[in-house]
Amino acid sequence: MNWTKAWHLSDIILIALIGIFFGAIFMGTNYVYDVLTALLAPVGLSGLANELLLGLWCMPGMLAGYLIRLKGAATLGELLASIVEMFFGGQWGISTLISGVTQGIGAELGYVITRYRHYDWFGLTASALTTTIVTFAWDLARNGYIKLQLWLLILYFVVRFCSMFLFGGVLTRLITNLLDRSHVFRTHTN
Repeated sequence: MNWTKAWHLSDIILIALIGIFFGAIFMGTNYVYDVLTALLAPVGLSGLANELLLGLWCMPGMLAGYLIRLKGAATLGELLASIVEMFFGGQWGISTLISGVTQGIGAELGYVITRYRHYDWFGLTASALTTTIVTFAWDLARNGYIKLQLWLLILYFVVRFCSMFLFGGVLTRLITNLLDRSHVFRTHTN
C-alpha cells in the first residue's frame, strides 16, 4: 500500500488537532478519574471508574478513524492524544503511550473488520466493540482483571462497551453530523 497517495496535509493537521484537543481534555479527566475511584472504593468498585471513562479516553482514535477515513487514522489519532497527554504531565507518564497504541489498534480494528467501507452506525459499533475487546484483554493482564470474580468481569466489560459506544459511537456521530451541517469540514471517501 502506498500511504503517501492516500494522506493529505489537511488529514495530518486534523489528526494533530484531535490529538491536542483530547490530550488537553484527558488532563482534566484524570482528576475526574481520581474522584470517581475514591467515591467507588468504599463499595469495592474503584475499578469501575476506569470503565466509565475509558470510552472518552478511546474517543480520539474512533473519531479520527471516522472523520478521516484512511487506514491508520484511528491508531495515529489515539497515539497523538496520548503523546499530548504525556507531555502535558499526565499522571500515568510514559505508560500513556502504551495505552494509546493499544486503544488506537482497538479502534482501528473496527474499521479493518468493515474493510474501511462502513462509516455509519455499523462501523462505529464495530470500532466500539473491537476497542472494548482489545483494551479489556490488555487490562486482564496489565491490571490483573483476570483475578476478578466473573460477575465483576462481566460488569466491567458491559460498562466499558457502553462507555465506548457512548463516547466513540454516539458522540463521534454527533460531532461529525455537526461538522457536516456547518460545511466547515466534509468527510471524504477512499
